[in-house]
Amino acid sequence: MKSIQINSQTYIPETELILRPDGSVYHLGVTPAQVASKIIIVGDPERVRAISALFDEVECRIHNREFVVHTGTYRGKRITVVSSGIGVDNIDIVINELDAAVNVDFATRQPKSELTSLEIVRIGTSGYIQADITVGSFVASAFAFGLDGVPYSYHSALNDEEEALKSKLCAEIPELQAQSGLYTVKGNEYLLQRIAFDMIQGITATQNGFYGPQGRSVRLVSKVEPMLQRYAQVGFLDKKVTNFEMECSGIYALSSLLGHKALTVCAILANRATKEFHNNPSTSVETLIRLVLERF
Repeated sequence: MKSIQINSQTYIPETELILRPDGSVYHLGVTPAQVASKIIIVGDPERVRAISALFDEVECRIHNREFVVHTGTYRGKRITVVSSGIGVDNIDIVINELDAAVNVDFATRQPKSELTSLEIVRIGTSGYIQADITVGSFVASAFAFGLDGVPYSYHSALNDEEEALKSKLCAEIPELQAQSGLYTVKGNEYLLQRIAFDMIQGITATQNGFYGPQGRSVRLVSKVEPMLQRYAQVGFLDKKVTNFEMECSGIYALSSLLGHKALTVCAILANRATKEFHNNPSTSVETLIRLVLERF
């Protein structure tokens, strides 16, 4: 995804970028000095603490609402870990405020002349929709698609590969043609090869909810459930639609628009095709965390 208009010179009013009295950004509560160039995003605030417990040193610990931020050092690498909470709406806050912290001069309230490109890895959990893997496997999102439409709030355009994937999805699942918020986005190839070279690589469906939007029926009956098998049959550039989660497409889209590199890797806790759920999910998540820290 590419930006077709960016605010590079304009003074940014206080209503557009809200800063606290201590000079930190409004929601995350971080100052520019507290943000590393390597970022790990997780959904669960407790997972931030689990990751920073592996650091050699922790510089700062910040907590506001569902956003927990710890910055520290792991084997000589300075890393910021931030919890996003759940959903692309929260990702809009997290990515914009991390970018502002490194690329806006808070004194002049103008974008910096030299911009920093962050490396962002989301470590998450996910449900798999193909029948051919066991729970506990790791999946990296080579592509993602979302229905939330958040990137369309900005001046943006899909690249040729993303347009081709969108056309393929709409051709094979005609119901998607009526979704005005549908967008497709590619993960960063550099991070994919550096961190996820030995993982399953697929296309991730970022959904707007956990129950009905991911085909789960409790008391309400999901209209999406019959489509799971159809999603699983979609292929593009030797990749299949592999998993459902709730943040990836937004991270990829906003990172691409702002010039950052982003990758999502997930531990598979449920296989929706075989109805299997992991009997010890924490072990797989911990292994994935250590793997990302080593390779980041």
